Amino acid sequence: MSRIGADPVMHPLGASWGQRLPIYSPERALAIIRENSPAADPQAIALRALVFVLGDEARATRFLALTGLTPDALRAGLGDAAIQGAVLEFLANHEADLVAAAAALDIPPHVLAAAWESLR
Repeated sequence: MSRIGADPVMHPLGASWGQRLPIYSPERALAIIRENSPAADPQAIALRALVFVLGDEARATRFLALTGLTPDALRAGLGDAAIQGAVLEFLANHEADLVAAAAALDIPPHVLAAAWESLR
């Protein structure tokens, strides 16, 4: 009696050699290594976080009110580390926004906090 998935499957490339390879083997597994992940770049994180903040009108209004920024000043300062830090500080000072942003950006909350620290 044969178990499902226990029998090796003929690999398309191995067929010409007469080799029978299992569907998965550690020898065939791939690892993707990213040395300069955009997720680790504090400026990229801040800009992604800004998109999150501005995506909700109430949150955007609260952000502008608390930071004292105008929409024009925000646009002009997108490349400024102080503006980027203000975005992350805004999130870090309100746990619900921090957790929601982390979930939306698919990064842990401590990565957002670390990005804020590096932009200070």
